[in-house]
Amino acid sequence: MANHKSALKKARQDEKRRLRNKAVRTRYRNLIKAVRLALESGDAAQAEDALKKAAPYLQRAASKGVIHSNKAARHISRLTKQVEALKKAA
Repeated sequence: MANHKSALKKARQDEKRRLRNKAVRTRYRNLIKAVRLALESGDAAQAEDALKKAAPYLQRAASKGVIHSNKAARHISRLTKQVEALKKAA
């Protein structure tokens, strides 16, 4: 455990950030899961709506530093490609 005053403060800040990041990470994973479930069910409209909710949240998580910006872009790109393929097939 930290002994110095500054190290104690840093430990408190890290714990706050960890909990905040955990909440953001859980939320974006659930949003991605919603898109994937809609894709599996074959519902193009539902998949598109889920993607419209997920994409901005992923970008926001990247801008806050919770995930890397390339990771967010990769998720958005792959999901968009899958949604577009489903729309063309339908």
